[in-house]
Amino acid sequence: MGSDVLVDSNVYIDLLRTRRDPVEVLFDWAAREDCSLAICGMVRLEVLRGLTSLKARHKLGAFLDVMINVPTDNRLWMDAADLAWQLDRKGRAIPGPDVIVASCALRIGAAVMTSDGHFHQVEGLAVIAPP
Repeated sequence: MGSDVLVDSNVYIDLLRTRRDPVEVLFDWAAREDCSLAICGMVRLEVLRGLTSLKARHKLGAFLDVMINVPTDNRLWMDAADLAWQLDRKGRAIPGPDVIVASCALRIGAAVMTSDGHFHQVEGLAVIAPP
């Protein structure tokens, strides 16, 4: 593959729910695919807020810290608002957090790894299935 992949929160949540270590699974996957993993503030919020163990929160937080971080500055929020507006006009309304994640991925030219079908509605966004 050899490109950037922004991992959506549902991937982390599904891995944790099935008692698989997201750090191990995603690190191994990225090494095999020769790609870099990316994160944005929305995914970080959605993932870390649900962890009950402080130890798990620190471990996963440290993993997220070494990923490519997509900054959510004013320009990104404007891009997200424009994307949401365009999707709404086409009858493809998707949740706000997904619009933000999609905008972050588009900003850096990354694919989104997700099991959420909403992302397939965003033209020009590459979507890949979780490992």
